[in-house]
Amino acid sequence: MVYAITQYKLSSQDLEIILALVRGGTLAEAGEQLSVDASTVFRSVQRMEKGLGTRLFERSRLGYQPSDMARSLARHAEQVEAQLDAARSVVQQSPEQVTGTVRITSTDTFLHALIAPALRDLQTSHPQLSYELDTRNELANLSRHEADIALRATRRPPAHLVGKHIGPIRVAMFAARGGKWKKANASKAPWIAPDDALPEHPSVIWRKKQYPKVEPQFRVNSILSVAEMVALGLGVGILPLFLARQRDDLAQLGSVLDEAQTELWLLTHAESRHLRRVSAVYSHLAGSLSLA
Repeated sequence: MVYAITQYKLSSQDLEIILALVRGGTLAEAGEQLSVDASTVFRSVQRMEKGLGTRLFERSRLGYQPSDMARSLARHAEQVEAQLDAARSVVQQSPEQVTGTVRITSTDTFLHALIAPALRDLQTSHPQLSYELDTRNELANLSRHEADIALRATRRPPAHLVGKHIGPIRVAMFAARGGKWKKANASKAPWIAPDDALPEHPSVIWRKKQYPKVEPQFRVNSILSVAEMVALGLGVGILPLFLARQRDDLAQLGSVLDEAQTELWLLTHAESRHLRRVSAVYSHLAGSLSLA
């Protein structure tokens, strides 16, 4: 399709639509973000492409793939979004108050063992803050500005994110306290592991190397689920020490598994860290989270 080039002037609303479609990938997802129907997004994109004289998105069965220009415009839209958010933070009822919603992404293990206790303390000092807590395994939502803060296990955090190294996540093999399973017969014990949900998890890689013939009897989608089922005596599993230390129904089998260790990072986006609502939560988490 060829469009004639005109003196089209992009508006802030146009940038908002481009950003929503880049993030969502489909008309329906973009419409949901903007609280409009998909046909409105479609017509807006057609109008912009005609006015600019170029395609912004390629349509395919996988959705709407942004062109280089669309990606560039989306980056400008993110800057506008961040500036608007910063401006809204200025007009608060008093200098001491911090309001708004902070979106945090982590795993359910980190949420229940680390984040939730820290937010309980923060709730006292900033009662007008609210939170959206997402426990998906991928990091993409933070990179695409669908979250403000992430707590993730990784040896190498993405270069475009900024953050604090919380510490090493040390792990060991565990069984139910008082149960029949010992390290000596671990190869014969039922295993509980997140193979399908987290195939690259260090604990999965370590087990496959040390016990290549073992096939988990129970496959679960989180480390927290491993802990719950191990505690019930259903088998053995590999758990982080920070999680196991909070319980008296788990018994460590053998020493710490150095090969399965990874690192815990608190991350945010460079363009978001200066926002008062994000800064307040990030600073509190950075100062209170501990694996010791």
